[in-house]
Amino acid sequence: MIEFDNVTKRYGGTTAIDSISLNVPNSGIYCLLGRNGAGKTTFMKLLAGHIAAADGVITVDGKRVSPSHMPERVNYVESGAAQFNMRVSDLIDAAAELQDGFDRGFALEMTARFELDPRKRYKRLSFGMKTMLTTIIALSNNTRVILLDEPTLGLDAIMRGQFNALLLESYSAHPRVIIISTHLIDEIAKVTERLIIINNGKVALEAGIDEVDEKAYTLSGSVNAILPLLDGLNCIGKSVEGSVMAAHIYDERITPPEGVALDRLSPQDFFINIVAGGKGDE
Repeated sequence: MIEFDNVTKRYGGTTAIDSISLNVPNSGIYCLLGRNGAGKTTFMKLLAGHIAAADGVITVDGKRVSPSHMPERVNYVESGAAQFNMRVSDLIDAAAELQDGFDRGFALEMTARFELDPRKRYKRLSFGMKTMLTTIIALSNNTRVILLDEPTLGLDAIMRGQFNALLLESYSAHPRVIIISTHLIDEIAKVTERLIIINNGKVALEAGIDEVDEKAYTLSGSVNAILPLLDGLNCIGKSVEGSVMAAHIYDERITPPEGVALDRLSPQDFFINIVAGGKGDE
């Protein structure tokens, strides 16, 4: 469905995307992760055909993507995207007229469920409601690929939960590829199926969330007890406090010996260790 073949994008002397090769063959909800400046937005703009790659080829459903060949079946929604200052109901009507196959019934159902006043003009909505409306309109069209760049930025915890419910409703009604860029990893992990982690313009990891949940864990205990266990394991980060070590692992689970604890590594902590070896945060 989506393929990046050795794709590079430069801005002057800066390489934003560095020889990425990636295949997304199936429908699903994907989470795109990376530190600020890692190349997430550039990745999305390349896929949407908004900008041109310096090298390599991007295809969607076998058709090459570029600014001169923008894919009709990809819908990219930037963070903070705005709408015309029309009433909510008029915006939905306009979207239905402009987009073939627009699911007007789904859009109206979702605006009612999330208590968006159909009579209120766009500029009179709260920031969170503006974001929700823009997302509803994006998810109501019939495109095969939806790209959402930081869609939950500025939303409170309740609205983020509503956003996740909206994603699942939309995917259930119209299975396709939905790629979401976000920093709120633990929350989106509840609804996403796969993770794509970009670090320094390269794909550091592409894996199913179930695989990460199974293979990402922490071993903690004395340094002398932990060090022998790391031989042959993929240790993605570790820390030492006095004589106690915590080693973060992404590998098959082991049965730890007595005196060594094995604990689940959260998606957020897994991401931190993958991109920074446990030495940084976002």
